[in-house]
Formats: sequence, structure tokens, C-alpha cells
Amino acid sequence: MALAGSVVELQASSVKKKTAVSRSWILLDHYGKGTVLDADKYAIMRLVQIHARDLRILDPLLSYPSTILGREKVIVLNLEHIKAIITADEVLLRDPTDDDVVPIVEELRRRLPKVSAAEQGQGEEEACAQDGEGGEENEFPFEIRALEVLFEAICSFLDARTRELETSAYPALDELTSKISSRNLDRVRKLKCAMTRLTIRVQKIRDELENLLDDDDDMADLYLSRKLAASSSPTSSSDAPYWLYGSPNTGSKRHKSSRASGTTVQRENDVEELEMLLEAYFMQIDGTLNKLATLREYIDDTEDYINIQNLNTPLIA
Repeated sequence: MALAGSVVELQASSVKKKTAVSRSWILLDHYGKGTVLDADKYAIMRLVQIHARDLRILDPLLSYPSTILGREKVIVLNLEHIKAIITADEVLLRDPTDDDVVPIVEELRRRLPKVSAAEQGQGEEEACAQDGEGGEENEFPFEIRALEVLFEAICSFLDARTRELETSAYPALDELTSKISSRNLDRVRKLKCAMTRLTIRVQKIRDELENLLDDDDDMADLYLSRKLAASSSPTSSSDAPYWLYGSPNTGSKRHKSSRASGTTVQRENDVEELEMLLEAYFMQIDGTLNKLATLREYIDDTEDYINIQNLNTPLIA
């Protein structure tokens, strides 16, 4: 995708479309180099060939829930404050100056570039030394490396919010059991509301990851480089990267029983590396959800204790 031509087109579009709301984006290429764009939705649609209904998911004014969409040429992610469009060789990230987005941009700059030839040679030598069979280095395609950074960012962000809530909630609950007062009751009520809202957010991310893991076709749709290579040179396979055709290993944890065995094995091979990656983040977000469930139980137990002591004064409405 030619960046220079795209930037010119974006600038022209901002002049023509006076009625469109301008938004700030950063475009990161496969070298990790970023270009800040002031682009309206029409320019973004032309730049990455995305439908308006998919781009609408990223509109912060519409409050869409967390969503992961795999399309023919792009991946659309709406994960809380992370609103991104990923292609086979570029990442578009909305609001790059947002305090919560700035660290993600820096991490993308660091991890999107491929390992240099010298570093790759060193890595292969180390891998051979550690592995008697001397297996290949497991390097994901560009779009999967980008997904890894974004999944890691959202899971870490929600886990940090949960730890902050725990730090405030547990002492407040203990204080309430020792001294029942309007101030302590109101403090716990607010903490319980915050916990409920955070639980809904974490649950939505968990559900999105689970839905992906339960459908091999959806996971395969996230391999944009594979689809691009297949459409451009479907008969050429001699120099294709090994991840293009899947791994020979069969370590997948999830299976689709409705498919024929041969097709299932091939599909699992195609998405095995991505599946293991998603499962790691699924376990992380599930652990965060378990922390919130434990906190809810503690709140419920405290509420029961207070109600027993003062039957005529319910703890929280």
C-alpha cells in the first residue's frame, strides 16, 4: 500500500468533505514507522478498503461494544480504548495521543518490524542449540504480530483496573464491617457499581476471545497475509513462509466435531499458532474475571454480615 499517495488523498479528502468529522489516526507500517493522519471516515474507507458499517464500529460517539472482525483484507478491532484497523502490512490506530494509547503505539513500533537477518540467524542458532531437532523459528505474519500487541495491551489494561479496584475495595469492606456509617455505606455502594461496570467490560472481551477460539474459520480469516498470498500467486509455494500453510504439529486444544476429520485436522493446523496465542490471552482475561467474581463474593458476604447485624438497614440498594 503506497503511503505517500494515501497521505495526499487524505489531505484532499479533508478539503472536500467539510461535513465529515475529522479524526486523528496513526498509520504504522511493517518497519514500525508511524505517520499521523488527520482523516475523515471517507478517506479511511478508501485507504484500507473497508465498508462503512465496519468503520462505524470504531466511532467513539456510537459506543459500540468490544468487537473483533476479520474481513477479506482487514481486521477491525474495537477493544475499549483500542480502536484499530489492521491490514497485511499496516496498522491504523485511532487517537494516538490518548494517554492509554501512547504506550500501545510505542509497543507496536518496537514489535512490528521483522527480526533482521543477523538477529534471525542468531535466533536460529540458539533455537538449534536448545532443540535437538533444530526446528524453525516461530515468527507470526505482520497482522498476527499486531494482534498480539493489541490483545496484550487490553488484557493488561483491564487487569490493572481490576487490581486498582481490589486495592480500594477490600479495605473499604473491612472498614464497613468494623464501623457501619453512611459514609462507609456510600463508599462501598460506589465500589460495587464500579465493579459491576468493570465486570461487564471484562466479560465482553472474554466472550470475543472465546467466540474466536470456538470457530476455526474465524481464526483463519485473521491470516490476511495468507489470503493475500493465495490470491496473488495461488500456485507458488516454494518460497512461501512456513506459517502460510500451517504447522505440521497437532497440539490444538479446541475441536469442531461437526466437520469431517481430514478437514478438521487441516484447519486446526492452519490456525494452531494463532489458537495458542489467543488461548494465552483468554486465560489471562479469564483470570481477571475470576478476580472480579471473588471480589463480588466478598461484597455479598459483607452485605449479608451487615444485614444480619442490622436487619432494618440494607447495605446497598
